Amino acid sequence: GVEIAGPGCINFRLGRRYLHENLREVLDRADSFGRVLTPAAEPITVEYVSANPTGPLHVGHGRGAAFGASLTNVLEACGYKVQREYYVNDNGRQMDILAASVWLRYLELAGVEIRFPDNGYKSREYIYAIARQLVGSHSMHFRRDGEAITADLPLDESQGGDKEAHIDAIVARCKSLLGPEDYRTVFDAGLNAILDDIREDLGQFDVNFDGWFSERSLATSGAIDRAVARLKELGHMYEEKGALWFRATTFGDEKDRVVIRENGAATYFASDIAYLLNKFERGFARAIYIFGADHHGYIARLKAAAQGLGLDPDNLEILLVQFAVLYRGSEKVQMSTRSGQFVTLRELREEVGADACRFFYVMRSNDQHLDFDLELAKSASRDNPVFYVQYANARICSVLRQLGERGLVHDRGAGSAALESLTDPYEIALLELLRAYPETVESAGADRAPHRIANFLRELAAGLHSYYDGSQIKILGEDDDLRNARLNLIAGVRQVLVNGLRLIGVSAPEKM
Repeated sequence: GVEIAGPGCINFRLGRRYLHENLREVLDRADSFGRVLTPAAEPITVEYVSANPTGPLHVGHGRGAAFGASLTNVLEACGYKVQREYYVNDNGRQMDILAASVWLRYLELAGVEIRFPDNGYKSREYIYAIARQLVGSHSMHFRRDGEAITADLPLDESQGGDKEAHIDAIVARCKSLLGPEDYRTVFDAGLNAILDDIREDLGQFDVNFDGWFSERSLATSGAIDRAVARLKELGHMYEEKGALWFRATTFGDEKDRVVIRENGAATYFASDIAYLLNKFERGFARAIYIFGADHHGYIARLKAAAQGLGLDPDNLEILLVQFAVLYRGSEKVQMSTRSGQFVTLRELREEVGADACRFFYVMRSNDQHLDFDLELAKSASRDNPVFYVQYANARICSVLRQLGERGLVHDRGAGSAALESLTDPYEIALLELLRAYPETVESAGADRAPHRIANFLRELAAGLHSYYDGSQIKILGEDDDLRNARLNLIAGVRQVLVNGLRLIGVSAPEKM
């Protein structure tokens, strides 16, 4: 029906037949229900996680991983051709500090007395593990005299000096004493060991990538030179005090940015510009970056770079993921990669399970802070949202097992013909929720909001539990047609639960 409801308003009332047709579509399309049938022409690249390979992934990285993986799943469901990418920061100062830290621990294992710098990577576990691998594969090849390493170094912070100047001097001494070839061996040992661990960790979290893009390749392939040349050609570069600057303020950034230092070395921002250009050179129509909230300044910076390169900044999206704070009881856990005092993503998964991690990480909007409650995530209660949703699926599976135990079968065709018999308010509510699922997926993709899938699943699970607990209905009643209609309904609910959980990377166990 259609009716005017006051000035400027028209009400459209959908008949039950529409809800019945939707349920038939759920069962017919099965795993593809909620997915767009006509693919979009626009290819999208999405970069997420991209943690520096200087240590294991921690709890904060996990939220970006879960959000990125869920968003790319949703975008694919909306018909987009999506490329998932991890940007490997395998170049620059932090990686040099990691290499120096590994070498110093190697020297300790080789019997050299050495003072470890305040600003090195101090974690005994993973740094020593890499150092032990070096000892095993290269014996004493990288051993050097302790006095040659520490002689005439600037004082460290705990010695009354500057920790940054001290660590930079350690890195320089490391490079000079080892030489280019041996230094690269030590550098790559740290990089590859940690990167392999990250790959394995993410794979066990069901977070996978189509490409792992090397920052180092931007320099070796000439991509940085091409990007700088393009900015020069378009008149957006200038020289000052021997350095090359990008006129970022022309495009709304707060200040101009150094691209090439006075010593000829490219800055991190030069790599960012080259990587941005590279994405569009590879044919992507849209590039989505997923950063931590502490990268807020990158929004204006990268948008300015896009305009400077002659690209449409509207085809560049930068999504920020707020911090996830882990609580053990009432105590907040502090995390620091350098000090080694952090809770890893692997430890979190082992404690609460991958399903709880994935669901908890995405049940809030990415731009909201998340307090991760360990005790709640481990509880088998209705207050635990992932348990609540999975239990709805398990209850339906239990009914289907009972059906077989009673020697009955589900006649879907008979149930489809008898859908008019579904008149209970709880049944109508479930039918209306099933109708809303495709729209939820569409809006979650359009607004980059996979948390809407998690919220929808909680609502659908609540509807299913209310149907079981709040009504006097017997699903496996004696009337064959009505029983089959109700079995169609709960089979449709189960299908949508499974489809939605798959989008956010959560399993749908049949028994709990």
